[in-house]
Amino acid sequence: IVDIKPANMEDLTEVITASEFHPHHCNLFVYSSSKGSLRLCDMRASALCDKHSKLYEEPEDPCSRSFFSEIISSVSDVKFSHSGRYMLARDYLTVKVWDLNMETRPVETYQVHDYLRSKLCSLYENDCIFDKFECAWNGSDSVIMTGAYNNFFRMFDRNTKRDVTLEASRESSKPRAVLKPRRVCVGGKRRKDDISVDSLDFTKKILHTAWHPTENIIAIAATNNLYIFQDKMNSDMH
Repeated sequence: IVDIKPANMEDLTEVITASEFHPHHCNLFVYSSSKGSLRLCDMRASALCDKHSKLYEEPEDPCSRSFFSEIISSVSDVKFSHSGRYMLARDYLTVKVWDLNMETRPVETYQVHDYLRSKLCSLYENDCIFDKFECAWNGSDSVIMTGAYNNFFRMFDRNTKRDVTLEASRESSKPRAVLKPRRVCVGGKRRKDDISVDSLDFTKKILHTAWHPTENIIAIAATNNLYIFQDKMNSDMH
């Protein structure tokens, strides 16, 4: 459907990183690229969609440009909301919500682990900067979820703007165990249960997450373990 491969492979500057069909309109699909853009294509216009219908791209701030800018802006996952009105896009440090009707900038941007911005050099050296994190919507499109390092995963409530960091670990997977919010501290004062950014384990990463389409049940893949958590408000089982 889409072929952006240049005639000469030495001219290759951009690759497709993720794609998904619209949940209600089978002729529409979106694909993301390593340059941080999303392109919406309409197969009614043409069976081959090398020319997109809409381009969603946030202009880069020249002040924050660095050697790592292009790498961390690469979109690793894109997901339509259940309503079909929004798209969720995950790059290395953030997760963004785009409105299909607004191409100029995302309507919401959430910082997943901004404390890693100062660690990009070492994350580049150990290849972690190329990790591909997925993202997910809950059934009502009001909460979004994505993974991080140290077996942490993040949830962002779009209505209250509250966010939480939780951990998928053997300790928290005992029956009826309640997940405790975790906090990463960067220098300064540390509270009792805070974890220092320098002690994060980058080999433990949650790249794959999924949310049940109607229930408050989530699945978290942490290396070779699959964790399933349930909202304690709805059930005695978690």
